[in-house]
Amino acid sequence: MEFLHNLFSNDGVEANFWMSLLAMGLATILSLCITLIYQATFTGERYSQSFVHTIVMMSVIVSVVMTVVSGNAGVAFGLFAVFSLIRFRSAVTDAKDIAYIFFGLCVGMTCGLYQFHLAILLTVFACILFYLLYKFNYGKGQDTQILKVTVPENLNHEKLLDDVFQTYTESNKMRQVETTNLGTMILYTYAIRRKNDTNDKELLDCIREKNANLKVSLTYTESEE
Repeated sequence: MEFLHNLFSNDGVEANFWMSLLAMGLATILSLCITLIYQATFTGERYSQSFVHTIVMMSVIVSVVMTVVSGNAGVAFGLFAVFSLIRFRSAVTDAKDIAYIFFGLCVGMTCGLYQFHLAILLTVFACILFYLLYKFNYGKGQDTQILKVTVPENLNHEKLLDDVFQTYTESNKMRQVETTNLGTMILYTYAIRRKNDTNDKELLDCIREKNANLKVSLTYTESEE
């Protein structure tokens, strides 16, 4: 019991080969747990195995970096200056990916400082939190959509769809008006956000009753999660 107490407490612990190895091993195990949650809760369009590997590698590397800079302010500032020059080659398109990167970094930092109990507590608590947010679909809302409506010239007026928008959308904004079909048709383009209790078919059917059953298209600007 005394050994376990000393292991999970950084009081008087000095950096050495075995402690550094233990920090890297624990960072690896905890980061693998993070990637399992990431894979289980992934809802994006472009899954990347390289990103999963990056989380693990960054956690391990940061654990070593924190061991090196611990108690040495000069080295810490030097390393941070070097890290500030690093840029991701590909843009992170999902905000949750940034959270997972930061998650892995924090686990690596706590392991590198030999705060093993905090590293384990952080991993368990955050993994459960991330999974529950995914499971219960917390904060879900409607994405912005691009609505294109073709209207005959004889029915053309700007307020033709006002009552439809009032019933089925939270917000709407006209983006573009153009003529089509040799000037016999008007094409309206709107940016809209549907109400949560509205589905696409209801909205499209109602618009078709207004525009003489001509073409209507609805495009998602972002993937629904």
